[in-house]
Amino acid sequence: MRIAIDAFGGDNAPEGIVAGAVEAAKEYTEAAITLVGDEARVRELIAANGGTALPNLSVRHASEVISTDEEPVRAVRRKKDASLVVAAAMVKDGEADAVISAGNTGALMTAGLLVVGRLKGIERPALAPMIPTMDGVGVLALDLGANMDATAEQLTQYAVMGSVYRAKAHGIASPRVGLLNVGTEPGKGNEVTKAAYPLLEAAPIRFVGNVEARDVLNGVCDVLVCDGFVGNVMLKSLEGTAAALFGALKEEFTRNTISKLAAAILKPGLRKFKNKMDYKEVGAAPMLGLTGIVMKSHGSSDARAIKNAVRQTVSAIRSDVVGTIRSELGKGE
Repeated sequence: MRIAIDAFGGDNAPEGIVAGAVEAAKEYTEAAITLVGDEARVRELIAANGGTALPNLSVRHASEVISTDEEPVRAVRRKKDASLVVAAAMVKDGEADAVISAGNTGALMTAGLLVVGRLKGIERPALAPMIPTMDGVGVLALDLGANMDATAEQLTQYAVMGSVYRAKAHGIASPRVGLLNVGTEPGKGNEVTKAAYPLLEAAPIRFVGNVEARDVLNGVCDVLVCDGFVGNVMLKSLEGTAAALFGALKEEFTRNTISKLAAAILKPGLRKFKNKMDYKEVGAAPMLGLTGIVMKSHGSSDARAIKNAVRQTVSAIRSDVVGTIRSELGKGE
C-alpha cells in the first residue's frame, strides 16, 4: 500500500508532519510512504528524525504550497506544483493509494473533486470525522463541512458511505445510522430531514431514526448524518465546550493547595478522559465519495496525529473502502 503525505500542509508543517511520517514508516512497514514538498527541506527533517535509512519512506519534490487563507478552487487550479495537489495527483495517476493532508480543507476537497475524481452515483463527497463518545467507540459524522447544504438524496448517500466505512475500516457489524435532528420523532425537522427520513428507512443500512445533538456523545449511533452547515456548527460547539471545560477544571485545580492535592489524585482519570476526547488519537477524517482515499488531518496535527492518520489510512486501504462504496452504490442502479 502506498500513501502520499502533504508535508507542507497544516500549522505544524513541515516539522511535525515529517516527524509523524517517520514514526509511521517505522511502525507500519507494509506502507510505502511518500512525503511531498520541498525535497531539500524534507530530507533534512527526515535525517533529523532518524529516518534516512527507512526503505519505505521516500520524497516527491513539490515547489509550491497552498496556504490556509487561499481561495481553494483558484489555488488548486493555479498551483499545479503545490504539495497538496501533487500528492492528490499521485492518487489519480495510480502512484499512491491514498493521500493525507493537514492543510487547507477547501483546497483538499477541491483537489479531491478536480484531481482525484468523484465516484459514480455520488453527487457530493462528504467530510467524515470521528467524534469521540463516552463509551470510547466514537461516532462517524458526515457531512461536517465539505458542503453547507444537502438534499434528502445526498443525505442518504452520506448514510450509505458512512455505514460502509464504519463496517470496513472499523470492523463494526451493522453500524447504527442516525439522522441529526431537533427531535427523535419521525415527523420532526425541516423539509430536508423530513424528506430524508423515509429514504433512510429504505436504504441498505441499519437506520435507527432521528438523533438529537445532546445524545451524540452518549454513543446512540455509529454513523451520524447531517448537512455540512449543521454538522460543522455542532462540531465547533463540541470543541468549544470541551476546551472551556478543561480550561475551567485547570483553573479550579490550581486555585489552592487543597485543590492541587485533589488534582494529583484525579490526574490519571482526567488524563484518560482528555485522551479519549483528543483529535490527535483519531488522526484523520476521510473524504468519502471520491475514487481514491483522501484523508484530512486536523490543521493543528502534530507528529502523533500524523502517525495515527497513517494508521487509519492503512486500515482504509486494507479494507478496500472505496471499492465497497462503489459496489454498494452500484446495487441501486
